[in-house]
Amino acid sequence: MSNALKIEASLYPGNRIGTEFIAEQAEKLETLGFDRVFTAETSRDPFFPLVLAAHHTSTIELGTGIAVAFARNPMNVAVAAQEVNVMSGGRFRLGLGSQIKPHITRRFSMPWHGAAKQMREFIGAVNAIWDTWWDGEPLAFQGEFYDYSLMTPEFTPTTEGLSRPPILLAAVGPLMLKTAAEVADGLIAHPFCTERYLKEVIVPKVEPALEARGKTLADFEIQYPIFIATGTDEEAFEKSKAAIKYRIGFYGSTPAYKPVLDLHGWGDLQPKLRQLTKENRWRELPDLITDEMLETFAAVGEPAEAARIVRDRIGGVADSVVLDATLPADALTEQMAILRAD
Repeated sequence: MSNALKIEASLYPGNRIGTEFIAEQAEKLETLGFDRVFTAETSRDPFFPLVLAAHHTSTIELGTGIAVAFARNPMNVAVAAQEVNVMSGGRFRLGLGSQIKPHITRRFSMPWHGAAKQMREFIGAVNAIWDTWWDGEPLAFQGEFYDYSLMTPEFTPTTEGLSRPPILLAAVGPLMLKTAAEVADGLIAHPFCTERYLKEVIVPKVEPALEARGKTLADFEIQYPIFIATGTDEEAFEKSKAAIKYRIGFYGSTPAYKPVLDLHGWGDLQPKLRQLTKENRWRELPDLITDEMLETFAAVGEPAEAARIVRDRIGGVADSVVLDATLPADALTEQMAILRAD
């Protein structure tokens, strides 16, 4: 955990695409003073846009937030990550996530061996590959699911002058939180997270595992992409609140995220949300999310006020926050000033 709060943004807010837009967005975010830009693996590959962003920037950090690990194998990920790292001059950060079993087995047609234990081995294999590339160690990784023992000089990429990318793991449940603390350089908290869950569940679960590694929270990064409901006028503000109520309902319908609701006494809501999704009644999800729930999950207010709420909630606990890059430049500048204030 660092002292300075890092400020991040999505490379393609609003799901916009196109090489010209991505290049302009990367340049804009760097000019505005963002520390990092990230991509998510939704309807597009998370690595390719970062190559373009690397070409059009010089200082901003680039990362995946997240790339689906089990849709690939460790060697694929190690190579892709290092390629972006080379093209960005060492500015890349690898964010990984497991996704859920139906997506891995039915969308990607890849094997599923259990999220936490497979992820532990996956990250171990990536690190073993990088040990070979960075430190000249013989490649000799043998696990239950992955086995790597061949790496010739011809296929070893250059690492000279480059920092090794940190690996951050998306985690919500106790097993994956423990895994992140044991094998990763940091964790990416899910947006479906509250201040209480962060402080009462995540941190207490992470600290003992870090201690066993001889580390503390100071050596471990926590990214918290907290929901922010804001707008520079009433129409935009109401639209933002409605969109976040939908996201809360969408995530809340997933059984794996029920512990967050349970902590606040809202666990009975999860099966109701789940039933709506099974009946294809997606538009009704926000109707079950109260204003109290919205204000618990999200920082709600005009841009400056929302930034103050974020700072008060996560300051001293999380290391980074995500801002909505579609806000006007003056609003983003004000938010960043508030978040970075001592």
